[in-house]
Parts: sequence; C-alpha cells; structure tokens
Amino acid sequence: MSINPELQGRSYPAIGPYQVSREKIREFARAVQAAHPAHFDPAEAAKLGYADVVAPPTFAVLIAQQADAELVRDPEAGIDFSRVVHADQRFTHHRPIVAGDDIFAELHVDGVRAMGASALITTRAELSDAAGQRVATTVSSILVRGEGQ
Repeated sequence: MSINPELQGRSYPAIGPYQVSREKIREFARAVQAAHPAHFDPAEAAKLGYADVVAPPTFAVLIAQQADAELVRDPEAGIDFSRVVHADQRFTHHRPIVAGDDIFAELHVDGVRAMGASALITTRAELSDAAGQRVATTVSSILVRGEGQ
C-alpha cells in the first residue's frame, strides 16, 4: 500500500494523559546516561527551582511517539511500520517536564513528500499539560521505504 498524500494537514486528537513519574524519569535518565542529580533526587531538583525531579530534554520523545503511533495505526495512512526508518527528531521546550506532570499530545502531519518509491512524513506533536499550557513541541521525520527497498 502506498502512503496517502492527503495526510498532509491532518491532525489527530490529543492523546493522554501520559503520567510523568519520578521512576519513569529516572529510568529514562539511566537509559540515556543523563547523570545530573536533578533527574534522580527531588532535593537536587528543588535546588534548581523545580517542583520535582526534572526529565532530560529528550524525555518528550516517549510521549510524542505515542502520538505518532496514532498516525501509523490509521488505516487511511497506508504506513507499514516494518518499512519505517526514523530520520530526524527535534525538540522545542516551552518549559521543563517534571515528575507529577500529566502530558497530552496532539499530532499534526506537516509534510508528506514522495521520494521515488518511498515517502518522507514530517509530524509535529504539541505537548501540553493538564491546564492546557504548552510544554514542548516535537518534530519528527520518518521515511517509509517503498516496496523492494
């Protein structure tokens, strides 16, 4: 199945909440080797002015990828996940993510570009907290390889 070019401009309803916990932040920090004490110890985070342990900047990818999964599961998209290569990921943080946050993610398909038998899809996930305040914006590009590639 080929990628639906009419995906561009489509938005998916916000998913969530993703409940950010101390342990999720600690696990992620260990996985990415982010050793700053503020990722592990609430007292150390408080010294820096945070309400609780603070997530490493790339933690937002966990939430954004759940929103991206909505696109991949959409039968109208025509995406075969076994043919997906993650090409790029960028973050704009509006405020740090801390333990205790409930984060919602709304996905937007900003671009669909044919590249021979393949397609490059660019998505933007807008992450917000329970009060509706912006937390982060993530931009992701995936390459969906065409048949025979």
